[in-house]
Amino acid sequence: MKKTILTFGVISGAISSLMMVGTVPVRHMIGYDKSIVIGYTSIVLSFFLVFFGIRSYRDNLGDGQITFLKAFAVGISITVLSCLCYVVSWEVMYYTVFPDFWDKYGAHLVEKLQASGASPAAVQAKLQQVTRYKELYKNPFLNAALTFIDPFTIGLVITLISAAVLRRKPLVQPEQSPSPAS
Repeated sequence: MKKTILTFGVISGAISSLMMVGTVPVRHMIGYDKSIVIGYTSIVLSFFLVFFGIRSYRDNLGDGQITFLKAFAVGISITVLSCLCYVVSWEVMYYTVFPDFWDKYGAHLVEKLQASGASPAAVQAKLQQVTRYKELYKNPFLNAALTFIDPFTIGLVITLISAAVLRRKPLVQPEQSPSPAS
């Protein structure tokens, strides 16, 4: 079980992390909105490995059978490992490459609000919200926790669906009656 979880979890985490590393640096060129769509799409795609990991476990280690709970345990373990890879990648990028992330993202949000004709009060409220997030993200533990939640919720849903779809109950063998004594 450990090998299946490790293999599929690391591959899933590598996919989402590599996509983040590839898109975050060019988000200003492709646009923040498009980079968010690309980011969430890559997270969803990376979590397809949860399905394949559960199926691999069922077919190779479970003799073609797996309960919902066992499938969920395998899937959620793959999800957690993938999310941890994602968090580590984000933490490294955030503190080394993009320490000004919230300043640039806040400027983008203000520009977007002003272009839509939002009131100065709405713009100020958004700036205050960004400032709160910037303060929260200064704490590496809160930063990691908030970063973990994003992909984890998607992975949890995909794990539940995969466990339900892939479960196969063991075949019940008819009991043999004892042979009559002669």
